Amino acid sequence: MNIFYEESGQFKVAAIVQKNDATYQVDTQHGKRTKVKANHVFAEFDGDMAAFLDKAQAEAGEIDTDLLWEVCGAEEFTAEAIAEEYFGHAPSKTELAATLIALYAAPMYFYKKAKGVFKAAPEETLKQALAAIERKKQQDAQIEAWAEALQQGEMPSEIAADLKTILHAPDKQSLTYKAFAKAADALKLSAYGLAKRNGGITALPQYLLDGFEMKHFPKGTGFADMDVPALPEWPKADVAAFSIDDESTTEVDDALSLTDLGGGMKRVGIHIAAPSLGVAAGSEIEQTIYARQSTVYFPGGKITMLPENWIAAFSLDAGAYRPAVSIYFDVDAEFKVGEPVCRIEAVNIVENLRIQAIEPHFNAEAGLDSDGQSLFAHHHDLIWFYQFAVALQKARGKYEENRAPQYDYGIELDEDGKVSVSRRERGSPIDTLVSEMMILANSTWAQMLDENGLPGLFRVQPSGKVRMSTQSEPHIGMGVQHYGWFTSPLRRAADYINQKQLISLIDDAAAPLFQKNDAGLFAALRDFDTAYSAYADFQREMEAYWSLVYLEQQGAKDVTATILKEDLVRIDGLPLVARANGIPFDALPKSQVLLNITGLDSEKQFIALNYVKAVAPQAV
Repeated sequence: MNIFYEESGQFKVAAIVQKNDATYQVDTQHGKRTKVKANHVFAEFDGDMAAFLDKAQAEAGEIDTDLLWEVCGAEEFTAEAIAEEYFGHAPSKTELAATLIALYAAPMYFYKKAKGVFKAAPEETLKQALAAIERKKQQDAQIEAWAEALQQGEMPSEIAADLKTILHAPDKQSLTYKAFAKAADALKLSAYGLAKRNGGITALPQYLLDGFEMKHFPKGTGFADMDVPALPEWPKADVAAFSIDDESTTEVDDALSLTDLGGGMKRVGIHIAAPSLGVAAGSEIEQTIYARQSTVYFPGGKITMLPENWIAAFSLDAGAYRPAVSIYFDVDAEFKVGEPVCRIEAVNIVENLRIQAIEPHFNAEAGLDSDGQSLFAHHHDLIWFYQFAVALQKARGKYEENRAPQYDYGIELDEDGKVSVSRRERGSPIDTLVSEMMILANSTWAQMLDENGLPGLFRVQPSGKVRMSTQSEPHIGMGVQHYGWFTSPLRRAADYINQKQLISLIDDAAAPLFQKNDAGLFAALRDFDTAYSAYADFQREMEAYWSLVYLEQQGAKDVTATILKEDLVRIDGLPLVARANGIPFDALPKSQVLLNITGLDSEKQFIALNYVKAVAPQAV
């Protein structure tokens, strides 16, 4: 004798060895002896086990499930009863087994209530379930079609539309993702590799930029239409101001003016663009500033914090009076600085000087005295500003007369993808005079906030590393007692917040954004710090990639580098940090070495470097 039984949702047969009221001891089809509970057994039968099961399964396949469901009625029923109704006679054991197999195989049609007892699904529920099955079939067919097209080198429009999300923020339940993953797996390609192979992305920079935008600009980098409100007429300053910026700068935040007061006295004006004058607390533009936090810079492009119409309205572009927050200092012939005077005013911007144009005539090598000649606009003003800047450096204890030249390097791209490297001397006369004027303004305004009991976003360094704080503390790296960022409000949310705080001290009708211990300011500090660090990391990542491309284009075989720490080096002449093999354990930080390039692949963001020898110090 044999039994037909169910175990873990599967129907099986076995030969009876011994039985009692509760259990059967049996030998399975595969010769294994086991116990089966009696309440799992549906029928006992004679004959060949395998033939019985094969016949039952074959008959189950011929049962019309829809017809079976129609004859069930609304009440619960047994398998024996419905088998008799379906077949029109008392079912054979094979027919009973076939009916059970069919009932179990259609759980959407039949709900299992107890052993051998079922209930037909309600008509509306069944319709919904069958519709869901049909949808699933269609979805599976669509996935298969897209996957096949991808494997053939095509890029279906639906996949292309979702590609950024598929690559960088995938919804693994979406049909497009499933198709893309299936094709990539079949071709044994990475997601990036498949996207590039099929023309979805052109190169790694686009992939990196897309990923960055998906994470930090999930709604896109475009702006909603936000009109600049009408501004009041501010008093016009009696100065002619000029800015000094890189030729690629489009957000001109700061300008300088110099007025001769006679008797060796000069009046220094530092004028900062004032977009905060047009931003209402809680407005859409303020929410945009808080969402973006900063302009993002990277080789070949940038993502601005403000919309173009706002930049155009407040950037200190030459040829017009521009709203500004100004600070003035009277400076005597010995470069002693008088008390500051702050104003909100319209400033006449007469010139936007570009560093690339003026630096050949104004640098340490060419000399800083024009011998009475003016080689460019405001040349004489810059000579005086540089002398004043050196005096300020000395007052801060930061002047280094014989400091070895050091340079910052930037990546520039032409339309054909050719990479070139720009070099800027760190601490050049132009760099010195601009940075010292900004330090003077930033430290003075930070002190004003602190003395008036207003919080802000301060840069502090009482010891250790520089950090952000809502309370002012000394900045030992700069040699000042107070410091904050105020001078780039077109490009940084921290400067916007600080400018709003500052304006409340200058204009009695203006209210500060935050008071002490305001939870909103702590949140603003956290958000700015997080975003600013992430944007800087992205800029470094993009610069590193293009640095590798530059080395490939140059066919470089070896490089010189400066040791930063242990095996970490900075490649000379490039904004690129990497690790090198074989550097002697006793090599000192800041020492320079020659390295051989043993592997280089910009697409994989990979460079392999081997130590060759130490080299004589060079200006880096």
